Amino acid sequence: MPRKPRFYLPDYPVHIVQRGHNQNDVFFENDDYKVYLDWLQEGSEWYEVPIHAYALLPNEIHILASPSDKESASRMMQYQGRRYVPYINATYAKTGTIWQGRYKAALIDPETSLLNSMVYIETLAARRGVTKSNLTYRWSSYKANAQGKKNPLVVAHEQYKALAKSDAKRQEKYAALVKVGLDDKVVTAIQDAWQTGTPLGSDKFKQMVERKLKIKVGHAKRGRPRKNPA
Repeated sequence: MPRKPRFYLPDYPVHIVQRGHNQNDVFFENDDYKVYLDWLQEGSEWYEVPIHAYALLPNEIHILASPSDKESASRMMQYQGRRYVPYINATYAKTGTIWQGRYKAALIDPETSLLNSMVYIETLAARRGVTKSNLTYRWSSYKANAQGKKNPLVVAHEQYKALAKSDAKRQEKYAALVKVGLDDKVVTAIQDAWQTGTPLGSDKFKQMVERKLKIKVGHAKRGRPRKNPA
């Protein structure tokens, strides 16, 4: 069966997801998270892929970024993968791949879905029960976007900047969005988008993507609605 193509447009955000093989853990100690983020930052800077939000969970990673061209996201992920996989294998006496196939990616409509995608990613650890509070989780960008904690990996997107003129007010408004949370339908739409690789956003956005890429982007429907989507 042929691989479904990933859809990229220069400087448009994408939600990138990569899971551990058979949903096994890919992070075991704090140092693992640290070295992954170090290599992710190097790849982000080298291949010009600004990162707006991220969350590292024990068995998967979520990244919201704006690749500068259609190849840069793949090169960034390959860059850290070529370093992180050997690191894990050497550190924990493992062999082979640690990832469940290729990473998944969904193009995001910045006007309608950027902030929701940020909230989805930065609250994922709490929704999955990995942490009790977003405030206490070390391995996401929440503190940078909601509290202004310095994080060299995070680059503010224009839609995030548009929340307010001052940094403090912007962080306050974003924290309020996180507190309100996402409707289950929104969570399901985001999850279906990255699982199927289908662009997430308005019909107008999807039509624009099809026009620019000269390809049909399809639909993200995956059958019956799920209960308690994550």
